[in-house]
Amino acid sequence: MTMTTLGSTRSAHAPARPGGKRVLDLLLTSALLLATWPLFALIALAVTSSSPGPVFFIQTRVGRNGSTFGMIKFRSMYADAEARRAEVAALSDREGLCLKLRQDPRITPVGRVLRRWSLDELPQLFNVLVGDMSLVGPRPALVEEVAAYPDHAHLRHRVLPGLTGFWQVAGRAEIGFEEMIDLDLEYVRRASVSTDLLVLLKTVGVVLTGRGAY
Repeated sequence: MTMTTLGSTRSAHAPARPGGKRVLDLLLTSALLLATWPLFALIALAVTSSSPGPVFFIQTRVGRNGSTFGMIKFRSMYADAEARRAEVAALSDREGLCLKLRQDPRITPVGRVLRRWSLDELPQLFNVLVGDMSLVGPRPALVEEVAAYPDHAHLRHRVLPGLTGFWQVAGRAEIGFEEMIDLDLEYVRRASVSTDLLVLLKTVGVVLTGRGAY
């Protein structure tokens, strides 16, 4: 599978029928939840020990067809992180709309470890289980980010958002906004069970190397 970027017009083809993808999501997600529940307990203990606040962080994100849902993560930041977003917005290390900082002062010490290994994303398996997300697809964006999207970028919402996708296996936070959109639109064009399996295999290597994770 080549991760070549395509123009937005060519990438706007209708996505494949989702039936097979949903079966894959349910089978793999159920297996992962059964295999990782002890890890969930250990991470929950580490999060609560690191700083005051809840174990989980639930944030409104934009899903398929522009609908919104509550995306679940293990809390990796201090409890006042959202209130401090404006003060760090100008320090983003990534081009474009999405805020990404290599040294974000709002992240707890435990949170840095969770982000390095993408463990903070594990609770999104529940989002996949209930059908808000898929294992593979464009990452769900914040409502305020989507409000500032150029018109063609909204085509990424024709499929369910994912835990991983073309953007993640191509470099994650090292990829600028426009290239991310191109990769997302290519996924919309190529969405299928076989594509998802290849992306999931590539994701294992990406997680182990930690490339673009911050």
